[in-house]
Amino acid sequence: MEPEENKPRFIRALGLFSSTTINMSQMVGIGPFITIPLILSAMGGPQAILGWIVGALLAMADGLVWSELGAAMPGTGGSYVYLREAFQYYSGKLVPFLFVWSTLLATPLIMSTGMIGMAHYLGYFWHGMTPLETKFAAVGITIITVVLLYRRIDSISRITQVLWGGMIVTVLMVIVAAATHFHPELAFSYPRNAFALTPKFFSGLGAGLLIAIYDYLGYYTTAYLGDEVKNPGKVIPGSIILAIISVAIIDLSMNIGIISVVPWKDAAKSNTIGTLFMQRAWGPTAATILAVLILWTAFASVYTGLLGGSRLPYNAAHDKLFFKSFGVLHHRLNFPHISLLVMGAFTAIFSFFSLSTVINSLMATSIVVQFIGQVVALTLLRIKQPKLKRPFRQWLYPIPSLIAFVGWIYVFVSSGWPAIRLAIIWTILGLAAFILWSYHERVWPFNAITQDIRESYLMPPTTGVED
Repeated sequence: MEPEENKPRFIRALGLFSSTTINMSQMVGIGPFITIPLILSAMGGPQAILGWIVGALLAMADGLVWSELGAAMPGTGGSYVYLREAFQYYSGKLVPFLFVWSTLLATPLIMSTGMIGMAHYLGYFWHGMTPLETKFAAVGITIITVVLLYRRIDSISRITQVLWGGMIVTVLMVIVAAATHFHPELAFSYPRNAFALTPKFFSGLGAGLLIAIYDYLGYYTTAYLGDEVKNPGKVIPGSIILAIISVAIIDLSMNIGIISVVPWKDAAKSNTIGTLFMQRAWGPTAATILAVLILWTAFASVYTGLLGGSRLPYNAAHDKLFFKSFGVLHHRLNFPHISLLVMGAFTAIFSFFSLSTVINSLMATSIVVQFIGQVVALTLLRIKQPKLKRPFRQWLYPIPSLIAFVGWIYVFVSSGWPAIRLAIIWTILGLAAFILWSYHERVWPFNAITQDIRESYLMPPTTGVED
């Protein structure tokens, strides 16, 4: 048995700036540059801006859920920790297991959207790229991402700050170009009855909200890295709230700016809206520069996303609530390499599907167990653990929780039957895997977890690498 003091441990290296840059890099990514056409088509015009506004409100409401839970229980794995502690009284090990199981699908799905988007923008340089070549390019980007993540967290902290800098340059370039070529008659050319409250409007809003909230996903990335964050009681909530506000401003500015230069009907048909916009605003040279910056920004997103997501199965396995093979840290680099490799492999596989299919499947598989479950978890913990130290408490509780709960149900229904069916099938497979895992581990699966919330998480760390 290896002595406790010699076992690999996480390093608390992420301060507020690093944490906010990680969240923002994951949120912006390729999203706006591939989803603006989708949301314009879904909502039928520039009123798509409403989807982004409602999406920002849902993200903030849900972000306040994450902030309270993340500040109180800053463990590696984020939602896994919160669901484990809240539902142990009612379903034993089932809910945390199902959450980790759903994440094995959901994290690679969201990463593959970035890979697909980057492959499309590579087509700007590789003219005549076939659909099959585009898919293999996405797989190649996945491999590069995994290789670059194969290192210590303190090195990754510096890399994410550099990638974040590239993201800021990208969005500023788009916003400045839009401001200097702004045509309000294009930006606000609403179709007749665009805001009429008809069934078609609410159907379109649901589809638009689904795409918009996909663009905001990632505001919680540092909650997955709780054991690697300095002073998590303040840093985790601060990084979540700052990231949501910043990215909401960025996304709204870019959406309005792009359709003020490119008519919305043309924009809705484009696979590379960013370069189309820049070519019309500043010409082909600027479009080429923007294409490079978009690739940079997208890579920052998938890089930070895999970084956060790969920590989750490790924590569950370490707590003996998931398959043991995931609970191993690299002997020298101190990171969960098995989890990273498995998620990287799934990401490569999902890169062969269409973008809209991946986004819808992602939202359907994530919502029920994770997002809705987590809203419920916050209330359960307030009831069952009233004395739990909460460095941050949800503002205006329970109003944000109720908004998040209703919003996530609306998004789930809007994802469409094929995506909902996939979520149901994957959950059933998860139940089967849970029973087999319990049999193999020779444990009764519905016993309450005997592990209390770890109070050590609530103490400000005394060591760590400064930003």
